[in-house]
This record gives sequence, C-alpha cells and structure tokens, in this order.
Amino acid sequence: MPTIRDATIADLPALTDILNHYIVHTPINFDVEPYTVDARREWFDEHASKGKYRLVVAEDNGQVVGYATTSRWRPKAAYGTTVESSVYCRHDACGRGIGSALYRALFDAIKDEDIHMIVAGATMPNAASVALHERLGFRQVGVFKAVGRKFDTFWDVAWFQREAR
Repeated sequence: MPTIRDATIADLPALTDILNHYIVHTPINFDVEPYTVDARREWFDEHASKGKYRLVVAEDNGQVVGYATTSRWRPKAAYGTTVESSVYCRHDACGRGIGSALYRALFDAIKDEDIHMIVAGATMPNAASVALHERLGFRQVGVFKAVGRKFDTFWDVAWFQREAR
C-alpha cells in the first residue's frame, strides 16, 4: 500500500497530470480544458498541512498515485463547518484501495478541526465512486439532474454527506 502524506509543492506537476487525465478523458470532472501547473498553484495554496482545508497524497515507489482534499464548500459563513471532499487516483492505479486509504487518512487528519459535515459530489453513473463513498460512511442525499454538460452530454451529479466525526 502506498504511503499517505501531506502534499508538497513538488507534487503539483503530478497532481495536475492526475486531474488532467480526468478532465480530458472522462466526465467525472466538469472542467473542460486541462490545467497548466502554474494555473493549479492557487488551488494548491488553498490547502495546508493544518486546518480544515487539507491536501494529502498517496506515494508509491516515489510516484504520486493519488490525492484527496477537503475544500471550502460554499462561501457563506454559516457553511463554515462543512467541507467538500474529493479524491483522485492516477488512472492506472485505480482499484487498489488507494482512494479509501487517502480518504481515511484525510478524515483522520481533520478529526479535531471545527468541521461538522463532509459533502462530496459524483458524476453519475459512477459505481466505483458510489461504492467508495458508501464504504467511507457517506450516504447519498440527492441527485441534481443534468447539471453539467461535457462531451455533448448532460450529466447528473449525486451528492453524499457524512458527519466529520
């Protein structure tokens, strides 16, 4: 199993490559143009090794094979105790339990933060993402129908939530 650790700026090229694969080849991320490493820097800087908004990576044999984040869910102050989580594995590292390991480490890292709820969205259909989130204690709370258009198709997004503790 890979080592899970806090991300460093040296990881940013690998993180960008992982995300860009999903942007270019799948509907699971609703961005439509790949990022440059420089364009991803602001996103990286929104995360820290302490606090609510974290970024952890899975490293296997010196290679970053996945990452998970908690980020601000909505900007209004009343949402401050809710974070949105996401997890991505390198496309050739899926199905090895890395996503579960990343989420477990991430949720352990934030367990003492002022977070009440964790939410996550998943483009449907996506049986693997549904299974992952359910395995980690999320429950599906709704589906937004046809809210994203990518590859000339409208996609649904299922929403999940779990308590942080």
